[in-house]
Amino acid sequence: MASPHPVPTTPATLGNDTGGVRVQLSGLRRTFPGGVPVLDGMDLDVAAGSFVALVGPSGCGKSTLLRLVAGLDKPDAGTLTFSPPLERTQGARTPIAYVFQDAHLLPWRSVLDNVALPLELAGVPTPERRASAQALLTEVGLGDATSRYPAELSGGMRMRVSLARALVTRPRLLLLDEPFAALDELTRNRLDDQLLALWKELGMTVLFVTHSLSEAAYLAERAVVLSRRPARVMLDRQLALPRERVPALRADPDFAREMGLLLQALERGDSA
Repeated sequence: MASPHPVPTTPATLGNDTGGVRVQLSGLRRTFPGGVPVLDGMDLDVAAGSFVALVGPSGCGKSTLLRLVAGLDKPDAGTLTFSPPLERTQGARTPIAYVFQDAHLLPWRSVLDNVALPLELAGVPTPERRASAQALLTEVGLGDATSRYPAELSGGMRMRVSLARALVTRPRLLLLDEPFAALDELTRNRLDDQLLALWKELGMTVLFVTHSLSEAAYLAERAVVLSRRPARVMLDRQLALPRERVPALRADPDFAREMGLLLQALERGDSA
């Protein structure tokens, strides 16, 4: 396995370079204590700058896969490589950002200071990190909420803060583990559109775990459907939908057809 990406420990400033990272998994295996196989020989090749959705039954290993990619867990076998290598140098973007289902905001810090935290930890000077945090909050529609605290925000607003915090360092790879699952459908749809806009702007690679086939079809260029554990790929499909996704697409017959294909693969995987 490639060496884990380093956590930045020296001062760094944001650069203007663009582009995502290619992620290659080959023969990846992970077995939990007690001999429970979660992944067994997983192969996956994610192109740099692409948006890929991972769907599958509960407990099939989607979150485990994200944790392995993030370096938060280690595989028992197989290789995980990144091209270009995930390293952070002076003036470069940060390698990886991870957004969880819970926003995990620090309750004693303001919205602005929560978003600026990754830059603070990287040693970015105060004026620059605050300006970057303000810019991201404006992009997610919270430019007027910078002085508020997490307890004063709705669930949707907290997730927007979490998303802004993940993107403030302009990551090359963004990992999202059902970040909008607990939100109402209207809020979720709005956040889907904001995420797409930020992806197009920053050019990062995105791996997005979701249980929602509608969300997977709307957001992703490519959807990978996994079986029950140990996870196997039941369908790896480049979605035949326009690159520009607009709300009206959800009522389009082509959208329904793609969702139907994903559902068929999900049902096969759940009974495998």
